[in-house]
Amino acid sequence: MMAVASHQELVERVWARDATVWTDSGEDKWLGWLDEPKRMQERLDELYVFADEARTQFDTFVLLGMGGSSLAPEVLKRTFGVKALHVLDTTHPAMIRHAEQFIELPKTMFVVSSKSGTTLETRSHFEYFWEQTGGNGSQFVAVTDPGSQLEQVAHEREMRVFSGEPTIGGRYSALSPFGLVPAALMDIDLERLLANAVLMADECRGESSPGLELGLRLGEGWREGRDKVCIPETSGSFGLWAEQLIAESTGKQGKGLVPAPGESPDGPDRQAAPVLLADPLDIGSEFFRWEFAVAIAGSILEINPFDQPNVQAAKDKTNEVLASGEDPSLEPQGSLDELLAGAEPPNYVAIQAFIDPVRERELEPLIARGRDTGCVVTHGLGPRYLHSTGQLHKGGPPTGLFVQVVDDTGEEIPIPGQSFGFGRLIRAQAEGDFRSLRQLGRQIVRVRI
Repeated sequence: MMAVASHQELVERVWARDATVWTDSGEDKWLGWLDEPKRMQERLDELYVFADEARTQFDTFVLLGMGGSSLAPEVLKRTFGVKALHVLDTTHPAMIRHAEQFIELPKTMFVVSSKSGTTLETRSHFEYFWEQTGGNGSQFVAVTDPGSQLEQVAHEREMRVFSGEPTIGGRYSALSPFGLVPAALMDIDLERLLANAVLMADECRGESSPGLELGLRLGEGWREGRDKVCIPETSGSFGLWAEQLIAESTGKQGKGLVPAPGESPDGPDRQAAPVLLADPLDIGSEFFRWEFAVAIAGSILEINPFDQPNVQAAKDKTNEVLASGEDPSLEPQGSLDELLAGAEPPNYVAIQAFIDPVRERELEPLIARGRDTGCVVTHGLGPRYLHSTGQLHKGGPPTGLFVQVVDDTGEEIPIPGQSFGFGRLIRAQAEGDFRSLRQLGRQIVRVRI
């Protein structure tokens, strides 16, 4: 481990935006998250006024987003037990049908959240619900980076727009408008949440930095071969957010930490990573502590924690499938028994489920089978995980054993302005990722439920 004297130097270099902490390839342009809690304190009045007005007009809020735009709001919703906000981050037609059953359209506001403004899933949801509401701009608000295509469309449609900070990547955006606009609509005490985040940021400047301590633990564990990060279950599913942060930040160049929410830390390739949430509002400080920690771990792994070079691979394959006019049948492929028979640490079993999220519990027997091998088991819903752990699956260590799970998507739901519907889209996403992983030589099978 580094000498104590160099620990403080490392912290100072991070705060000085020194890209040589990592790979000196532009990391300094992605460090806006360091100051974002203080910046957002200055926008509190704006958020409170907006949310108070919105809650007088609407009973329900639906967030349309993927990855960095959806995971922090989902964890905040679960942490605070909020019923009025729903996160839609799947293209499965069944979930869209479920959504329409639990919302009353005229009393619903939609938050369209995308940093790039071009996220296919989010834009598809946007166009669908825009048509369903008869194009009522007062029912929609956009959260996006300045100058994005979504910002332009939102202005044309007379929607409220909240601008993000362009120097923050999606997985580092929990304490930016991407996390805090939904949090305001959920009536969470943003003043205290941000105060906790600012306090943690200040602590992370010192020699006893909590973020540094966690980051060194993660990085040194990786050096010792303990690359599976076992995150304890919390009532708010904190691991769901931390999973993307760790996987997408560190999984590249054949290296990476494998986040494993809910898995036992007992094993030769595993390490424990505590979550410190004595009070739900501590989540502000935890978001920042983990962001800082993963940046530190990235320096130990000697990678750029702020890029995602392999995420585009599955998108390209999906686009190829869609452009061909093909509608994949998603028949079972490979032998699950053979895949699991060859599984042993340091392998991990990754279950990738392109299914109706309501059926997620049906994965439990499969998860149990994976654990019987002695390997860490991770599981994610598609297409959500493509924006989260997908980078690790393709750019990280070649130790993953992949089980793609599909179901019947049911009756098609058209997407306005597209030649394909939601059902064909999710089938193309499943097929695209299957081909992408197989092309990289990863071991993958497909099963149906």
